[in-house]
Amino acid sequence: TGPMSLECLGNLLRITLSAEYFEDKYLSFSVVDQSGIAWELDEAMAAQCGYTVTYSNWSSIEFRASAASCHSHLEKDVFTVTIQIKASRTPDMKNATSHLKSASCRYGPWSSRELVCESNYMEVSVNKEVPQPIKDFIQDAPEDWAVIFPEAKAEASVWQIVFHQPEEKKALLVSNAWSAGYGLNATDTRVVLRIPHTAAQVQLVEDQGTTFSVVRSSTFYKHGWMILMVDTTVACPVGGEDYTNRTITWTVPKYIPLLSAGATSFKHVLVEAGVDLHKLSAKEMASRKYVLSNDLNAIMMKIPIGAEGGYYRTSVNNGQLGAKYTINLFLEHQWEDNKWGLTRHTIIKEIETPFEQVELAITNNSNLSTRLMNVTVGTFLPDVELVNLTIEGVTVAVPEAVQRGYIIYRTRYSNGSKAYTVQVPLDAPSIKKEYMRDDMRAYTLNVTLTFITHPSRETFTVPVITVSAVRDAVLPSVRGFCDGRNLHLIITHGNVDQNWLPFISDWHLTPEAAQKYNYSLKDNGTHLAISVPFLSPHVNYEVFHTSGVKASLYLTLKDGITLANRRDFSVSCRFSPSELIRCLPNGTVIITAIKTVGVTDLDTSLLVLRDRECKPSLVTEKTATFKFSVNSCGTIRKFNGTTMAYENEVLYFRPGNDTPVYRLKFVCSYAVKQAVNVRYKPKENPLPHVKPGFGFLALSLKLFKEKSYSEPYQESEYPVVKYLREPLYFEVELLQPKDARLDLNLDDCWATNSQSQESLPQWPILTSGCENNKDSYRTVFHEVNYSLRVEFPQHLKRFEVRMFTFVQGSTLLQE
Repeated sequence: TGPMSLECLGNLLRITLSAEYFEDKYLSFSVVDQSGIAWELDEAMAAQCGYTVTYSNWSSIEFRASAASCHSHLEKDVFTVTIQIKASRTPDMKNATSHLKSASCRYGPWSSRELVCESNYMEVSVNKEVPQPIKDFIQDAPEDWAVIFPEAKAEASVWQIVFHQPEEKKALLVSNAWSAGYGLNATDTRVVLRIPHTAAQVQLVEDQGTTFSVVRSSTFYKHGWMILMVDTTVACPVGGEDYTNRTITWTVPKYIPLLSAGATSFKHVLVEAGVDLHKLSAKEMASRKYVLSNDLNAIMMKIPIGAEGGYYRTSVNNGQLGAKYTINLFLEHQWEDNKWGLTRHTIIKEIETPFEQVELAITNNSNLSTRLMNVTVGTFLPDVELVNLTIEGVTVAVPEAVQRGYIIYRTRYSNGSKAYTVQVPLDAPSIKKEYMRDDMRAYTLNVTLTFITHPSRETFTVPVITVSAVRDAVLPSVRGFCDGRNLHLIITHGNVDQNWLPFISDWHLTPEAAQKYNYSLKDNGTHLAISVPFLSPHVNYEVFHTSGVKASLYLTLKDGITLANRRDFSVSCRFSPSELIRCLPNGTVIITAIKTVGVTDLDTSLLVLRDRECKPSLVTEKTATFKFSVNSCGTIRKFNGTTMAYENEVLYFRPGNDTPVYRLKFVCSYAVKQAVNVRYKPKENPLPHVKPGFGFLALSLKLFKEKSYSEPYQESEYPVVKYLREPLYFEVELLQPKDARLDLNLDDCWATNSQSQESLPQWPILTSGCENNKDSYRTVFHEVNYSLRVEFPQHLKRFEVRMFTFVQGSTLLQE
């Protein structure tokens, strides 16, 4: 009861710590001697003094002490051990709680020789009785006497131990033996030698197919006025187990010559076996399907893997999760010989089966009605703990994951196993959302769980990738319409198209691309608005009739990652054929011929007018625009009462054929007033003068990158850096009013050394509308023609200036 419980198990005391009380705590163990001094144990001291600390059966912690341990108090047949255990939640053992436990156990009678094979040490305890002289007791006794005699003669209290190696003998004083890690002590009746399994003098010897850990030694002690020698050889089996047909077979030779040197007779007395230091009766073994056989030469135990008494322990091999079955077997063999009398050989053997990989279940229990991703991972053995989660490449501890909105809880089952459940809201940032089809969206949880095993502290990871389909997709919708000269699409965003991209055919419609073609592309987060002029390269012309032209704009939204088509939208409108022709008052005709859908072999660049020398001034894949005077290009003039009509045709001839396969006839009509006879006489007219007008004019001055005047410098690209004499392409445009009767004329244009137009010095670029004849590199004017961007060429002036700088003498002037 309480945090600790104790058991007396023959020549061993076992104290078991409560797993629940000491769980998740750091522990330190100390033994208290008869003077009240606490000696803190480490691995080396525990093996040297006869103590063992084990973590078994998952979180159970055991402390075992030998009856002959260093600090035990032995009186008659009772030995007493006092331990102190400190527990803290931090590794520095601050604020530790202390637990003191004293236990006494009765053990007896002692055999002449007792051998203990513990997991971390070997122990031999022999009587201090004066043996009868036997000439050949130990073959090399004279050499041992020769080694220790000078010290024994000098000081009768000095002890020595001699180790017998195949190649030499090595003698150590007691103090040196203690420094080397050996445990030597004596009572009034017994001599004890304790040897850690890692000691230098340990040899591995194979005997009858079983490997033994062996130390052969002689120990010298004072008895009255004599120095006596006893054989303190010890041997413990370290092998002998086999795993076949899911059965553990452990074999120990019955007669061990290493422990019976000098004996001429051997008599088997008793074999007892069990688990966890508890001896089992034949009936108990049968109920567990254990088999204990005791034949002439060997003692054999057979244990089914997974049988009662053992337990499974989590194991990790190359990152793979697995398990090993562990059972702590106990064997006590007693025999008699004519050298020692009764020998009791106690063997504690922890057997662990080879690694077996475990398939781990990951169960998706998502509750879509509550919009929660719910995944259960497990089951695990009780020695596993979840410590970290890796979310979107970032590893966080469980408490931090909870702060990020993850709900994590552990489920314990009646057999001790456990499972972990992770819940995440569907709307959490780490949940990937992807459109599937119709109204379905896929929600993907991608998280890696990191686990640790106790007490081995091995780590392994479990990737959790689970997908849930939810009917909550809201697709984008569209409204399409047209005005006089444009087609419009207004798309209302849904909840699935955040990363969808607009395409016209295979052309990605970006803001930069839209600006290039004078399209409008605006997105305010809830709506995407697209406007495209009627005469545009990306408009499809489907029906052409005198009653109208059917034009369509087709838009596709594509996945931003895979570029898979997600949604198709379109708008179709009928435009008046008059949109294709402009008859200017000055007799200039601008006509645009269109290529309709289905006419695949028409090359718009080969369209001509009646005069085949008249070719288009602007060509796209679907349109060809002609600009000409009514008095040219084979135009026919017809007078009809009050109108003057000018007729021409746009024609397409296949190579080598004079018969057109495409014919677009068009007419420009101008009103003509009726002619009458009138009398008149000359009249002196006043001198011509200009009547001042008042109104608002909007002008722009832009600097372009190339002579084509297709791409102006953006505001973010200023200041523009140029080398001397590099050309600068300027364009001045009348923005308002849009009146075809107005012409833009430049009078004076000058450059300054600062942003102020009044600053000095100044250099004239244009003077009275002409280039500066004092320039070494004179200003060059460029013609402005009609295009998709230029509706009124007379509203623009373009000129080219060579890069220069201001100097005074030989000094460069800077602002």
